[in-house]
Amino acid sequence: MNEIKKSPINSLGYSFIDNRYLPKGKDEYYLRNVQNRSGISYRQLTAYEIEVLVRNRNTSSNWNDILVSEDFTPELVQNCKFFGLVRIGKLAPYYLEFHNLRRPVGLYNSTIISCDFGDNVCIDNTNYLSHYIIGNDVMIVNTNEMATTDHAKFGNGVLKEGEDESIRIWLEICNENGGRSIIPFNGMLPGDAWLWSRFRDDKVLQEKLKDFTSAAFDNRRGYYGKVGDRTVIKNCKIIKDVWIGSDAYLKGANKIKNVTINSSDAAMSQIGEGCELVNGIVGFGCRVFYGVKAVRFIMASHSQLKYGARLINSYLGNNSTISCCEVLNSLIFPAHEQHHNNSFLCAAVVMGQSNMAAGATIGSNHNSRSPDGEIVAGRGFWPGLCVSLKHNSRFASYILLAKGDYPAELDIPIPFSLVSNDVSKDELVIMPAYWFLHNMYALARNSWKYIDRDRRIDKIQLLEYDYLAPDTVNEIVHGLALLERFTGLALARQSAKPAKYSEAELREMGASLLEHSPGQADALEILAEGWENTDRKVHLVKVPQAWAIFRELVGHYAAGLLMRFIEERKIGSYNEMLAALPAASQTLPSWVNVGGQLVRESELEKFIGSIHNGKIRSWEQVHQWYGHQAEHYATDKLVHALAALRIVKGIAVRKDGPEALGHLLRQSVATREQLTKEIYESRAKDYGNPFRKMVYASPEEMNAVVGRLQDNGFIRQEKEALRKYRTAVEEIVTGWKLA
Repeated sequence: MNEIKKSPINSLGYSFIDNRYLPKGKDEYYLRNVQNRSGISYRQLTAYEIEVLVRNRNTSSNWNDILVSEDFTPELVQNCKFFGLVRIGKLAPYYLEFHNLRRPVGLYNSTIISCDFGDNVCIDNTNYLSHYIIGNDVMIVNTNEMATTDHAKFGNGVLKEGEDESIRIWLEICNENGGRSIIPFNGMLPGDAWLWSRFRDDKVLQEKLKDFTSAAFDNRRGYYGKVGDRTVIKNCKIIKDVWIGSDAYLKGANKIKNVTINSSDAAMSQIGEGCELVNGIVGFGCRVFYGVKAVRFIMASHSQLKYGARLINSYLGNNSTISCCEVLNSLIFPAHEQHHNNSFLCAAVVMGQSNMAAGATIGSNHNSRSPDGEIVAGRGFWPGLCVSLKHNSRFASYILLAKGDYPAELDIPIPFSLVSNDVSKDELVIMPAYWFLHNMYALARNSWKYIDRDRRIDKIQLLEYDYLAPDTVNEIVHGLALLERFTGLALARQSAKPAKYSEAELREMGASLLEHSPGQADALEILAEGWENTDRKVHLVKVPQAWAIFRELVGHYAAGLLMRFIEERKIGSYNEMLAALPAASQTLPSWVNVGGQLVRESELEKFIGSIHNGKIRSWEQVHQWYGHQAEHYATDKLVHALAALRIVKGIAVRKDGPEALGHLLRQSVATREQLTKEIYESRAKDYGNPFRKMVYASPEEMNAVVGRLQDNGFIRQEKEALRKYRTAVEEIVTGWKLA
């Protein structure tokens, strides 16, 4: 049986905070008065104003509790029911207009309980508006219910006085069994979510992070909901325990409960028709449209949910878009794209710059007796059409999975690879360096477009979008070692005595063959080991080409960072450069992708130690650490690049003299020329393919539809960047007499 309580009508709107939770000497409005920062000076109504209000069919249980500003116009309040303490700002004879919605300033046809209003608001046909602080120039029209409870948390996973731990909101990211759950809070960055979801065996760290969250929020009861200046809310059904920033636009939402909607004049957020949002945080500049369902979620700034998307128990990183599909129990780093109704992502960490094709099913197939599997995918992850994967699987950066139902768990450690399931031969086929061989246009544009689309205002974390960066270069270095070993094994199998060779000997044999006899290496059947949880073959193809390209890329990576270092420091000579270079690293530093920001593993270990010993005591200090790492990133990256150059190419910039530097820089120009050529040619294939041309009556019609190749802005940009790079290198090589 439903319990229906009965109370005197004159008590409606009062006793918002139970007396048990009121501090001594405070009334129920003490937090409300702190929250209301309008600066409006309120007064009581005059007898004339009360007369006008009554004549306009307004009622109040106590007219003495209706307070107004000096510029209050009673004629602009009509057919409203007031309960509790209501404070109203200036009302002037204007009408407000937004997106062709025109309504007069004032309060009309609404039930209002214990609310504060700024200047020149329009509240019309709001059936139930309770315990809100409304800013200036706000429009709330045709809304059924908009209320705040005394224990509102606005989507943060905190507890209020008297609440039991069992009601705390957790986000069960990365794993469906909740083993990596985190507590959501407003302002949580991708790095925060990643950090908290990892290191689950570190009990001290886990408790400290929980303490950081609890300390950041007030556990007192009695906070009101807020609606910021110039926000427009129309045709919504239920808005409960929601904090809304300025300049937001909510239209036609079905239900929004226990949510913070961050919004500002510089980063406006919008919630559209048919959406249902429960227990979550919406970041600045977000868009949520057309039947979206989101429960226990965080949307980082400038991300989008559209067209019936479902986001549950998940963190969606900045500048990401999810349309039509379902995402559960996942941690998604910035710059993720998923646009198709029949794609599915579950129990995964996807490290950004990713794209999910139609029919991709990432996470539905569990191989254990419990849904406790996980998938971890590096930057640039791209599962193609109708890809189905098994838990657990792990992928290096920029892995493209060709269409197919992959029958077993995968662990693909070499970046930039095309992975194919060859059903006819019953083998897994891997093409390392695929992007550089066949689709350089897409790879290069991927890096450029995400930089161009980064709309964040507060760039607390320095996000890495370049396809050549410490994480991918480390994977390349590791990949080179694997390619050499597997090539050596393939060669040794010809003698039927692979076991007699040591690991070092196998690598040496493979490297020698790849360098001096690539044709012979290409003819070998080169097989990988430990990449698929089956007994079938894992066949590596185009290994000599990949090996050569990877080595060139390491040199190009180092040369490019050296050129940037020289230009930024305005270095004028070879000796001046040597004096300015940071100290060399004797080993190749390990790096970790912390929510899209690359951080040296050694620094991360020190950071965790600082949390343990109490030097870092809050999320604010965690965010300051991100900023500190960003300040040193360029130097750390250069140190890393020079270490990779020495390990892969045997070039030590400090020791090998000016001639070696000149050769390195000129080789880098040649590499960039080849990359730019591949960018053009990979796009040009679309224009020369007769099957792509056949739907157009003429070349002119094709150009009108898809644009002329020679007008492609990205290709022109890359050619211009190549020209500038070539000129800059030549000036240094010639001016410094490096050749």
